[in-house]
Amino acid sequence: METGFAQGRLLIKDIGHLVGFGETPLNRLSGQDMRRMPVLENAWLAVEDGRVMDGGSMADFPGIADWSGLEVVDANGRCVLPSWVDSHTHLVHAAPRAGEWVDRIRGLSYQEIAARGGGILNSARALREMEEEALFDRSLKRMMRLMRMGTGAVEIKSGYGLDMASEMKMLRVARRLGELGHIPVKTTFLGCHAVPEGFADTMAYTRHMLDEVLPAVAAEGLADHVDIFCESGYFGLEETRMLLEAGDKWGLPAKVHVNQFTAMGGVGLCVEHGALSVDHLEVLEADDVAELASGATIPVALPLCSLFLDLPYTPGRTLVDAGCALAIATDFNPGSAPSGNMHLAAAMGCLRMGLEPMEALAAATVNGAAALGLSEQVGGLAVGQEASLMLTRPLSSVDEALYAFGDPLPERVLLRGHWVG
Repeated sequence: METGFAQGRLLIKDIGHLVGFGETPLNRLSGQDMRRMPVLENAWLAVEDGRVMDGGSMADFPGIADWSGLEVVDANGRCVLPSWVDSHTHLVHAAPRAGEWVDRIRGLSYQEIAARGGGILNSARALREMEEEALFDRSLKRMMRLMRMGTGAVEIKSGYGLDMASEMKMLRVARRLGELGHIPVKTTFLGCHAVPEGFADTMAYTRHMLDEVLPAVAAEGLADHVDIFCESGYFGLEETRMLLEAGDKWGLPAKVHVNQFTAMGGVGLCVEHGALSVDHLEVLEADDVAELASGATIPVALPLCSLFLDLPYTPGRTLVDAGCALAIATDFNPGSAPSGNMHLAAAMGCLRMGLEPMEALAAATVNGAAALGLSEQVGGLAVGQEASLMLTRPLSSVDEALYAFGDPLPERVLLRGHWVG
């Protein structure tokens, strides 16, 4: 696939439903506004040099004055949707963990597998042994697979290295993926994902990551955010507070794993410190919901993790009704969510989290972009935004996009003005 922004002009006409078009990008949609993503029926969209230039109703189509170099695509009533924005992934990893999946089928829990040396530490061992070029090649293949499914921007975390050399190797690979120019890639330093052997306790490891590894990461400009696994048995509130303060020191917003298995006060702490997002939230107390509703921190649901581990689902309906700007992401990783299928994640938002289809679409596009600080570039199809979109299979309505969740949604995918093969 070609890189960067495509040069040239494109017109998509006779669009049955054009979702996300407007004069200015949407920053985020909260509460009831999540049902109000702009939708134009019987529409057209004009693209130039990889960005949206104009659009509107076919009834007001101004015609074509200059045909030179113009590609015209007839949508024949199909929908055009903004590309997905996956704001939480662990796409850079060395190997799958299918054996652990079989162990869970046989009755072991995620925590029991981790206690036996599996889980995150298993991924760390494999990653440390892999050369950077091989890791890059595998990760690029994964990213291209997601792009073909309609993902137009992605966040990639470290966290499977757990030492300076390996964490930086992961982040260099993620940065290189972004430098290819196919789609925007945001990187997150997740050194505090699990505690490897060789450290006296969690606090000693946390201090090592924040005092020695994070400064090196920041000095090379390898990370856009910081993260920590704030969870019982992993990292507690004090370690999380230290991470948030270190992120502030280095100018790196926080996107924090929290409330996957237990509610222990991490949500309130992150909101208080102005974290960009809190992710997982399978277990939420009323106080957590109130904190999120009163602050600017974006809650990010990861329904494919709940599906794969048979966990409770993030209470999306409760969060939206409370006025939150809920986002949905995949958590693509080898242990607890081995899929980057954003279409399925959004559909699970409807099927298991109580969201209406338009709310789930907003969560997987507009609010996903907000959770990465990318609202000006992606998440919609406003004038000036990246021309990254899905031309769907024939649909009778926008709602139907998430109804047949097992069927591939896009017939064609356009990213930065390039058609993806």
